[in-house]
Amino acid sequence: MTTSFGVGELIGAALDAGAERILLGCGDSGVNDGGAGMAEALGVRFLDDSGRPLARGGAALRHLASIDMTGIDPRLAKVRIDAAVNWHNVLLGPKGVARVFGPQKGATPAQVEELAAAMEVHAKAIERATGIQVDTAPGAGASGGLGAAVLGLLLGRLHPRYEIVMQYLDLDALIDRANLVITAEGSLDGQTPYGKVPSEVARRAKLRGLPVIALAGTIGKGVTLNFEHGIDAFASILKRPCSLEEAIENAGKLLTRAAEDAVRLMSVGIRLARPPARIVRRMAENGLVCHSGDTGLLRPHSD
Repeated sequence: MTTSFGVGELIGAALDAGAERILLGCGDSGVNDGGAGMAEALGVRFLDDSGRPLARGGAALRHLASIDMTGIDPRLAKVRIDAAVNWHNVLLGPKGVARVFGPQKGATPAQVEELAAAMEVHAKAIERATGIQVDTAPGAGASGGLGAAVLGLLLGRLHPRYEIVMQYLDLDALIDRANLVITAEGSLDGQTPYGKVPSEVARRAKLRGLPVIALAGTIGKGVTLNFEHGIDAFASILKRPCSLEEAIENAGKLLTRAAEDAVRLMSVGIRLARPPARIVRRMAENGLVCHSGDTGLLRPHSD
């Protein structure tokens, strides 16, 4: 059983401290309870058809009959809640949170369908309680459905994560000063293009015509899809089989070495593009290339 109850406790602590705005970062999570635990910690009650409180965890929501909002912390009405989410993550459907991320977190096919069914019940109950539809709302599936509860129960606002991040980090200004962009991801795979950080970094770099290299802890299924979304090359930082504990312990060293290897390969490419002058002259005499004086690079000879 996993629950987002602790997130609600953190929000409660922020309210105790007099917070006027609460910013939630919805990222990777092993939770798939639709944010019910978070809402419960803030006074919302999730009841079965006999009026009894449900057990915590996503699967228990299969038995959800009603949501009682009468005990919700009244201070929530006086604060602004913003959540930074992956805008591609929805709660229900073929691309719903349980079906997309459940297998990543270790759920069996049967458990995935159980959680997906529970999220359907949850979404309908939220709509009955508040009138807000969360089933396919962009970002509602973020962090195991936490976005759905933020939107539907706490009446917060969901934002594409980059709208929030760019308020605090001028990424475009940094890219403007670069000749090469190196980004990173825990697991680079076919899901990376759908709202993950490396894809957005690559998109912004490509607007400026810059090459992009991605370094990752692991390389997963469908990784070549990233070539269509601005990443030009990728590599795993792991050079040999090792345990997860060893990889975590040595992450800094592994990443440093991988970055060095990537830059060394780039330097080889630069040297190939700028061969010694005698070779350039010989190739030019044979009409094979012409030399671009402003950049020092070679380009094929064109009549």
